[in-house]
Amino acid sequence: MQKFYFLFLFIFGLKYHQAQGIIDPKHSLTIELGLPNSISNRLFLEIMQGLVHVSPYYQYAMKNGLAFGIGGRYSYFAINEFRVPSKVYGGNHSYGGFFKIGHEKFHSSIFATDIGFKLGFNQNTYYSDLLRTKEIDRINKPCFYFEPNIGLILAVNQVDTYRLSLGYSFLGYSFKQSDIGFFENEDIGYSEKDKKPQASFFTIAFGYTHHFNGKSIEGFDE
Repeated sequence: MQKFYFLFLFIFGLKYHQAQGIIDPKHSLTIELGLPNSISNRLFLEIMQGLVHVSPYYQYAMKNGLAFGIGGRYSYFAINEFRVPSKVYGGNHSYGGFFKIGHEKFHSSIFATDIGFKLGFNQNTYYSDLLRTKEIDRINKPCFYFEPNIGLILAVNQVDTYRLSLGYSFLGYSFKQSDIGFFENEDIGYSEKDKKPQASFFTIAFGYTHHFNGKSIEGFDE
């Protein structure tokens, strides 16, 4: 996580003087790359380890700051084989699309915030060598999800910005030990309380945004 913060501050220190005027955000394309961190029930938290999260999306912002977006996302969680009785190799491919609504505002010529939420549909595909031994190729768990998020944005010129994004995804399904190949009646060291509530994860991501209009708002008044 610290690498994202250092990189964000480095870009700010290197490029802040290039920004001129206030970016008119209107049409923009963003791509975010980060780490998903399991934080819901103990079973999901300890067994599934987030490795990568990628999310590209288009956003349109109105003059009053109200913004609408559409995009896709992909996350990968690997099974932590050291948290189960016997080593199990595999993971979860989580991918889907979303609509976004929020508020994007430039507070100065170089700093802005983007606060909102995403609502979408996800397909969660679990696979493991243990599932294959039971002649199960994969387990699919489709769900809707909801994600409040915030972006802290720094402009490097009139069309390019970088951001630190934080998001909390509430997934509409419960992770079970059977998703990776253990029968529900098998004791793998977790109680029923450890298996609730539904799965969720927190994402810290570094993002890049290109603004297509490429113009600034003159006479900005705080």
